[in-house]
Amino acid sequence: MKHTTRWLLILILSGLATTPCLASAPWVTLQGGHYLIKRPNDGDSFHVSVEGHEYIFRLYFVDAPETSAEFGDRVEEQATYFGVTVDQVLQVGELAKEFTREKLADSFFVRTCWEDAGGRSRMQRFYAFVQTRTGDLGEQLVENGLARAHLATAKPEGLTSAAAEWKNLIKLEHKAKREKVGGWGANEERMTVRAQQPESERGIDPFDKFFHPAGEMPVQAAAKPAATPGATPLPSEETTPSGFPAQTKLDVNTASLTELENVPGIGPSIAERIIGARPFKSADDLQRVKGIGAGKRYEKIRPFFN
Repeated sequence: MKHTTRWLLILILSGLATTPCLASAPWVTLQGGHYLIKRPNDGDSFHVSVEGHEYIFRLYFVDAPETSAEFGDRVEEQATYFGVTVDQVLQVGELAKEFTREKLADSFFVRTCWEDAGGRSRMQRFYAFVQTRTGDLGEQLVENGLARAHLATAKPEGLTSAAAEWKNLIKLEHKAKREKVGGWGANEERMTVRAQQPESERGIDPFDKFFHPAGEMPVQAAAKPAATPGATPLPSEETTPSGFPAQTKLDVNTASLTELENVPGIGPSIAERIIGARPFKSADDLQRVKGIGAGKRYEKIRPFFN
């Protein structure tokens, strides 16, 4: 575990902290919103309404367990990470979903630069940081053992000290392990136990503390980047997801194991099968990889590839 943590920090320090977001819009702050109860919601991805506009947001830097066994490989990988059974990790996912719902029942605000986060919904989903009344939602999930610090493909714009927040998330994850709370306490009947003296409940805003982004624009409501020719449309009931913008999509023949594992719907075993099945004429050939096929999993992952 120590070697894994060291590797993650080296990778983050060398790349993530200096790589710009590939979204075409500046940062905005959405205030006055409320959480929408929707079946697909989970701990790190959920629907929010701001002044009548509906959005789906996915938290940066953290990964909460799934609430459904639909994507078996991903659920199994999450269960292995927490050292629990598949049934247990799904229970943790449900607890994370409820935790987020409770936190967002109170006032909160969302920061986003409209970076596409993929997903299965016909509405486009965006990466975001969410600040609750008492602190950062991602940190709170991790400290309570309901999510893990997770190296994502997202590269937020202007976050000059992202590595500092990564170190903090890893520290909070280690704290959750020591205290055996959430998923880390599932085998000792401590799944519903919460963090002792929670550091993430002190009202600290890590976005301000660590990132100091350039070009943030505080706004009260549904500020959206102006439409430009060829730009990815923002969510509405009429639009459909187009996946990542073209410049962030992966090459099916050159993507690394880590990059493949970070695609929603692809876990370690399928990532290895993809690498073993190379070369591909195109990403359409992913359908012939065992565990993907031509069904829903393929439809979920295809937008992430050129």
